[in-house]
Amino acid sequence: MKEVLFATTNPAKIKSYEGKLKEKGIKLKTIKDLNINIEIEENGKNAIENACIKAKTYYDITKMPTIGMDNNLFIEELPEEKQPGTHVRRINGKYLTDDEMIEYYTKLVKEYGGKLTAKWVYGMAVYNEKGKKTYTWSKDQFYFVDKPSKKRNPGYPLDSITIVPEFNKYLVELTEEEKSNVHIEYKKIKEDIANYVSSFYDNHTSLNKNIERSR
Repeated sequence: MKEVLFATTNPAKIKSYEGKLKEKGIKLKTIKDLNINIEIEENGKNAIENACIKAKTYYDITKMPTIGMDNNLFIEELPEEKQPGTHVRRINGKYLTDDEMIEYYTKLVKEYGGKLTAKWVYGMAVYNEKGKKTYTWSKDQFYFVDKPSKKRNPGYPLDSITIVPEFNKYLVELTEEEKSNVHIEYKKIKEDIANYVSSFYDNHTSLNKNIERSR
């Protein structure tokens, strides 16, 4: 069975990728499945660098093709010193839970008038013995509000305070069809990652067959 490791404990990220990989005959493994979880110093300057740090660290340990992912948050109305950037969950040195994130960011929104214009910048990296492949994309055209939806998306708590103007709805409350329209670029990237991991295994199969024939 083809397998790829996703260097995350975030249930929302795992759920988002396992279906597309399964279509390609690839089983998504997590660091919890392998019973390994080490403290990684995510000291990259941006999402791509942190994604590479995660993926390479776990690839070096497991020698399994590994996916790393990170995201940066930028808020238009905030001064530079208050920008979350690469520290979306880690505030003042503390790693926040989902509920703590909602509490912190809603207070921040209230402090700045009840509405903040936000932008996510994402980075992904896939590591294997051939090297790495990286992806980056962004998501904007939305804003945070100070009244959370009652609905939650475990792993993505800020979906509960995000309004998508196109539908005038909380991101967490969008239908699957509406989400598809919002995340078109993300869908293409997931497809490409699944194809890339699958092709890596296909190349290994062809190589092994050629070695067997030459014996």
